[in-house]
Amino acid sequence: MKKVLCTVLSILAIALVLGVVSGTALAQDNSTYAVAYYSNANTTGAPDATVRVINDGDTGGTLCAAFYVFDDSQEMQECCSCPVTADGLISESVNNYLLANSLTSFVNHRGAIKVVSTNAPSGSCDPTKGSPTAGIRGWATHIQAAALPTGSIIRSAFAVTETPLHDANLSAAELAGLQQFCSFEIVLGSGRGTCTCGLEDHAF
Repeated sequence: MKKVLCTVLSILAIALVLGVVSGTALAQDNSTYAVAYYSNANTTGAPDATVRVINDGDTGGTLCAAFYVFDDSQEMQECCSCPVTADGLISESVNNYLLANSLTSFVNHRGAIKVVSTNAPSGSCDPTKGSPTAGIRGWATHIQAAALPTGSIIRSAFAVTETPLHDANLSAAELAGLQQFCSFEIVLGSGRGTCTCGLEDHAF
């Protein structure tokens, strides 16, 4: 009887371990909203920053990376939504794609970038529409002003760092606000306030 009980307990223990491992392996990352900052953009002597996003391929189809770019006064300056096919990669130049067409024509140097992973409503990407759909993952480079030794003759120096886009909580109110403000920008900007999408086969 003791041998039978020990055998049963051993089998149960193994099944429990396998279940935990299996559950962990199959866990899904359902994040749909990420944020990053940009700094020293459009600054003489500073390199350009880049935001790179991929479609992890989980849905098997095209997803949209909806970009909402803010200045350091919390005002949305540009928005756009870029298609990314399954397993595809796009690269967004901060200076030339995300900040080159600001709503106010002001040259922005620092601020926030918000990215929402959405489906493609009606078959195309639209920053004013779309339902959150997990699958877009991203990274951003940041241009940091390097500390210089006292008395250095070098007038400017910059360092480049890279971090993953930081997952954030996407409430219904936040999504509605981003899409509504973007819609206002497109109407009021008369061509300004919209950013540019990089091409998948031209990632840099």
